[in-house]
Amino acid sequence: MLLLEKDFFGAGNSGIRGLVLSTAFPYVAGSPFFRNMEATRICIWSGPRNISTALMYAFAQRQDTEVFDEPLYAHYLRVSGAQHPGRDQVLQTQEQDGEKVVRDQILGPATKPVLFFKQMAHHLVELDESFLDRVVNVFLIRDPSLVLASFSKVIPHPALGDIGIARQYELYQQLKEQGQDPLVIDGPELLKNPEAVLRSLCEKLRLAFEPAMLTWEAGPIPQDGVWAPYWYANVHQSTGFQPYQPKTVALRPDLQAVAQQAAPFYTSLFDAALKA
Repeated sequence: MLLLEKDFFGAGNSGIRGLVLSTAFPYVAGSPFFRNMEATRICIWSGPRNISTALMYAFAQRQDTEVFDEPLYAHYLRVSGAQHPGRDQVLQTQEQDGEKVVRDQILGPATKPVLFFKQMAHHLVELDESFLDRVVNVFLIRDPSLVLASFSKVIPHPALGDIGIARQYELYQQLKEQGQDPLVIDGPELLKNPEAVLRSLCEKLRLAFEPAMLTWEAGPIPQDGVWAPYWYANVHQSTGFQPYQPKTVALRPDLQAVAQQAAPFYTSLFDAALKA
């Protein structure tokens, strides 16, 4: 596919430029034509215990896409002091300087036309956020009650800041005020009809939808972070998006309080989300 430079989401997008894929020519890895072009850089700002890893696996099936798993995680752990499973291993194996990650990886050289960065919104701390004007920003949300029910099995006493939804809302409003029109995906809505939502997402991103995005082989992928053994068991057992199943959860009083704090942020973002 031929890559044509074009504004994303109209003129009111703070000068963000990206690539539109044309079917005139196939993408060839390492071609001289591509090396002289700018890649489409997609940052998916999620919270924990959503389907962000499954979405990363979906994009990893695309020939034109390179995926990156939470490149700011070590930066976040260093800055916040958060005690997460595998913390020492993450700090030892991943770049801890967030500004360097932004410069060298998120905005660095590209080997493929599309770069997909799976990110956690709460990892964006103590950083110059001007790079958000040079990437396409997408927010992946989920009902905070469901997030807390799952997340608290690993992190027993999460606070509002640990689940990312308030940061997602803050970033969304900030980007809107700057003239961007960021996309929002709700995890359960995606599970209700993966093909329809992915088609809509690809259309908004000016990418051709590929049916290969709907399935993958069971097991890990090379791009998984070193923290995968603590968090990715379900996706490693999967071969595609799991069928949607409505869930109800009973939360402890302390988790109920966090869920109540989070609810207005989620409701506001859900109203803007792509629907199945």
